Amino acid sequence: MALNIVSKIDGRVDVRHVLMSVSDKTGLDTLVLGLVTACPGVKIFSTGGTHTAVRQILGEELAARHLVSVSDYTGQPEMQGGLVKTLDFKIYLGLLSETYNDAHRDDLARTQAIAIDMVVVNLYPFAQTVSAPGVTPESARTNIDIGGPCMIRAAAKNYLRVASVTDPADYSPLLDELRSNGGALGLDTRLALMKKAFAHTAAYDAAIAAFFAPTPPGRIRETYAVQ
Repeated sequence: MALNIVSKIDGRVDVRHVLMSVSDKTGLDTLVLGLVTACPGVKIFSTGGTHTAVRQILGEELAARHLVSVSDYTGQPEMQGGLVKTLDFKIYLGLLSETYNDAHRDDLARTQAIAIDMVVVNLYPFAQTVSAPGVTPESARTNIDIGGPCMIRAAAKNYLRVASVTDPADYSPLLDELRSNGGALGLDTRLALMKKAFAHTAAYDAAIAAFFAPTPPGRIRETYAVQ
């Protein structure tokens, strides 16, 4: 199968659709209120606890205009325990579609999907969990994030159009740029976010590998009632 080779992109991209799922909610109020001010008409797609937090930040009137539940958008309820929330074709079509690709635009229209312009994601606190005394393999396993790294990587791969935001420290400068440019982010910013995003997921995977590498099979068997 031939790979897509892109030759034309937009220097600045209007932020109209934001996918948001964060474990660390530091600065979330600043980001959410800043987005709806700097990007008029923006829609924020969100899940679980993040959706609840964003709704509280916005209040009922603004939430009705700007907030969309991912499950309402995809038509699929979350899996019990929140194990599957964003792993959906419409989500990844929206993240990976390319602006000037006619086939991608046809796919968006066919599925009634939207192009996502920004992902705001930080991951389950794996490193913090496994640093606690007496942590079990099950506690570690439960805190392995699946959807978060997938969203980050998809958005970062498509930095040609999508901003992948993983660090609350970036919220203020991003809002400054959006306010100064009519709600659009530039290519240099998207590229810088991409580099940071892949470093973030690489460190996350390395922490998981480092925890489980010395764990013997006997320790795993002690953790569960193996049938």
